[in-house]
Amino acid sequence: MYRSHIAVFCALVGIFLGPVVQSAPFSNDPAEVSNFYELFNNPDAHLSFINGSDTIHFIEEHGYPAERHYVTTEDGYIISLFRIPYSHNLQNQEEKRPIAFIQHGLFASSDFWPSLGPDDGLPFLLSDAGYDVWLGNARGNRYSKNHTSRLTSHPDFWRFSWHEIGYFDIAAAIDYTLSTENGQDQEGIHYIGHSQGTTVMFVLLSSRPEYNDKIKTAHMLAPVAFMDHMDDVMVNTLSPYLGFTNIYSTLFCSQEFLPHNDFVLALMYSVCRPESIVYRFCSNSNETNTDSGRTNSTASALTFGVMPAGVSTDQILHYMQEHQSGHFRQFDFGTKKNKKAYGTDAPEDYPTELITTEMHLWYSDNDEMSAVEDVLRVAKTLPNKVMHHMEDPLWDHMDFALNWEVRQYINDPIIAILNEYEGK
Repeated sequence: MYRSHIAVFCALVGIFLGPVVQSAPFSNDPAEVSNFYELFNNPDAHLSFINGSDTIHFIEEHGYPAERHYVTTEDGYIISLFRIPYSHNLQNQEEKRPIAFIQHGLFASSDFWPSLGPDDGLPFLLSDAGYDVWLGNARGNRYSKNHTSRLTSHPDFWRFSWHEIGYFDIAAAIDYTLSTENGQDQEGIHYIGHSQGTTVMFVLLSSRPEYNDKIKTAHMLAPVAFMDHMDDVMVNTLSPYLGFTNIYSTLFCSQEFLPHNDFVLALMYSVCRPESIVYRFCSNSNETNTDSGRTNSTASALTFGVMPAGVSTDQILHYMQEHQSGHFRQFDFGTKKNKKAYGTDAPEDYPTELITTEMHLWYSDNDEMSAVEDVLRVAKTLPNKVMHHMEDPLWDHMDFALNWEVRQYINDPIIAILNEYEGK
């Protein structure tokens, strides 16, 4: 849920104030009013973000081999997976390498993970530990905007939430990695997800329990399932409007949200600068990390050029529903559509008690998006879990990925658990 405050704030401004702005009277004096769009699109003074680095670049610039794979899901979406097949330091391409799969959170993409570089970045550390590393991309982000029959210009393309990402995308990605030459004859993969990357794994393993047999260990960084204890000002403000089936959620649903383009990236870069008057809306975690120097500043600068990566508004609506209902369940379409989709007035809760995989839950007291009470609630339903509570009282949602000591407290311990499983 990266920069979620300003993201939703800008969206609502666009939806509800757009018509007002368009109809407002403007002065005829060009000295008083500038044509912003003309200035922005001036190629002679255009600072481009969209043509910046991609995942392949982030990996190859450090000497590691990189591959891009296209995977078609059961419902026709074409998602991209990036891979570090072996370590150039180990030259272990001829050996059988255990598979480690890493999934990003809301608004992000595979670009997020290698931004920390080879000394601290989890993909590189896993590769140098002897793993076949895969980076996932959810449908709808900058790398996964294709479908076998739907166009991105049609609402049908964007009619999905994180349920479909877990049920279809992650399932397809797991099956694909195990079908490769290195993946054949392997019993399963190791999974690491952050934020929404944890939600989608909870969805998959509870909705399609046969996939429990394909996961060796799962590491849930800042796990998000139940959300009713989330203490976030923006979510608390918006979920009463967007967390139910009403005119607000109807206007907001099934659209591309914060696409990866120059306008959105420049906007986010500008408004999330510390000197911006709306900086406080970006994220409370930004204040904590920036003020105390807790964030890897190089990685933070890189992520500003690649995030947001694009999502469907239905993903946000689904989270807002969770916050209001106190349930971890499928998308609520309203009574009439629910009866057609589920056969009941309301969607049923995900049966997380069916998750038998060894689940490692990494959580903290200062995480505004993943409250301790909510983490413990889902943990009670899991028959095979290991709890990892962060002792640092300031450790927050983004620290699980970008803290300057993330290698010591997260990445190295995860690799140690994987190595113990593999008998290394």
